[in-house]
Amino acid sequence: MIAIVDYGAGNLRSVAKALAKLGYMAQVTNDPQVVAGAEAIILPGVGAAGDAMESLERLSLVGPLREAVTQDKPFFGVCLGLQILFDASEEGGWHQCLGLLPGTVRRLPPGLKVPHMGWNRVKQRGDHAIWNKVPDATYFYFVHSYYVEPEDSSIVIGETEYGSSFPSVVARGNLVGTQFHPEKSGDPGLWIYDNFCQMAGLVPAAAGLGGRTG
Repeated sequence: MIAIVDYGAGNLRSVAKALAKLGYMAQVTNDPQVVAGAEAIILPGVGAAGDAMESLERLSLVGPLREAVTQDKPFFGVCLGLQILFDASEEGGWHQCLGLLPGTVRRLPPGLKVPHMGWNRVKQRGDHAIWNKVPDATYFYFVHSYYVEPEDSSIVIGETEYGSSFPSVVARGNLVGTQFHPEKSGDPGLWIYDNFCQMAGLVPAAAGLGGRTG
């Protein structure tokens, strides 16, 4: 079972529908025990890092999320859910985040229209299972004003140009994070989620429901 973490800052329904379309079992939850017991975790998110961290603390979800990543449980962070995996964010001042990946969340450079909203290409950097059957330079859907700046550039497996190049996909072990929203990105987004589920060793709940749509 996949836990879709509900901390009041995610496109939960869209993520759940994407997984259901692929045939995978998922549960939207804010129960720390359910999150801790899940086979895989998806942490979606829209909004501000400070508010997100306050919600996670209030719901006692920080511990289970940190434990999942340190134990290398399959984990997918989406948009804000990617950003708060890092040490800190400069959004709205300076906020400590989960500290699971070394690095900082920065505002997009001055002079650009923010948020960066709409379709943009993702240039793949190296081979990874998340890219299975996804063509290089595929368009995905973005909505964000901040981006991650990892200390370790080797975890960056996808980049996007918007004024300058920024990391749009990171991966380390069983952890994957995307700055774009797969659930809003049509078939390529479904392929990304399907690849993640296959990485996690998950099997569609019913024959014929899972797998790719194109």
